[in-house]
Amino acid sequence: MNIQPLLQALDIQEEAARAQADDLRRQIEGLQTRLREAETHLEHLAITRKTVTSLADRIPASPPELPEHPDYARILTVFNEATGPLRAKDVCQSLGHELLPKNVEGIRAKLKRLVKLGVLT
Repeated sequence: MNIQPLLQALDIQEEAARAQADDLRRQIEGLQTRLREAETHLEHLAITRKTVTSLADRIPASPPELPEHPDYARILTVFNEATGPLRAKDVCQSLGHELLPKNVEGIRAKLKRLVKLGVLT
C-alpha cells in the first residue's frame, strides 16, 4: 500500500487547519485590542460620572424667578454694573428715585427679597 497520497492529504488538511488557527489568532488579537479600548472607555466614563456626581451639588437647581415688579431687573442691572459694594441709598439713586425715606426703605425691602430668593448675597 502506498502511504504517500494519504500523507499528502494530511498535509493539505494540516495546512488548512494551521491557516484557520492563524486567522483565528489574528481575530482574537483584534478582539482583545477592541476589548481593551472598550474597557478603557468604560473606565473614563466611570470617572466622568463620579466627577459630575461630585459637582452636582454645586450647580444650582434652577435660577430663581424674579418678582414681576420692573425694579427687580433694574436692581440686578445696577449690581452687575457696580464695581464695589452698594447700599440701599446707592441703588435708589441709581434707579433715579428720590432719596426719600419711603423710597430707600422700598429698595431695602426689595434687596432683602432678592437675598431671600438667593439672587443676591
